Amino acid sequence: MIFVHLFWEFFKIGVFSFGGGYATIPFLYHISQVYNWYSLDELTQMVAVASITPGPVGINVATYAGLKSAGILGSALATISEMLPSLFLVIIVSKLLKKFSDNFYVRAIIETLKPISCGLLTAVAIGLLKPEIKDIKAMILLAALLLVSWKSKKDPLFYILIAAIIGVLIAAAKVYLA
Repeated sequence: MIFVHLFWEFFKIGVFSFGGGYATIPFLYHISQVYNWYSLDELTQMVAVASITPGPVGINVATYAGLKSAGILGSALATISEMLPSLFLVIIVSKLLKKFSDNFYVRAIIETLKPISCGLLTAVAIGLLKPEIKDIKAMILLAALLLVSWKSKKDPLFYILIAAIIGVLIAAAKVYLA
């Protein structure tokens, strides 16, 4: 039965996650709450690893979440089921694009989805941040990286890499000093 749920949940993610891989995070958060296939901390780690590995973030997270919840078969199933809606949609849209590209309603729907996606991402980011608020080092790192990212417009992977290096150094210092 887990494979049916896995297929259905990641198929829904593939259908409704407009806005790229990070738009899958609210759905993954929901899955973690409903099915307990992975914890909130594991979700945070999945997103971090998926962000620094090659390939689309949403697909990388689906692969890892499927592996975590149901092994290799679950990994393949989650990945395929998340990609299927996009495959079907691209085929259909490519056939209809010329006909509806100037349609007012189509443009209005897409423009409306952008702020909705931002709102969902913000809500999930706050949810993921709640456990870290007590860790002063994590909050200082977050504030510093936010400030630097506003001043210097570099690729987000640069900031993720910097945060990963600092995290490793902090962890190593804890082990060394203990």
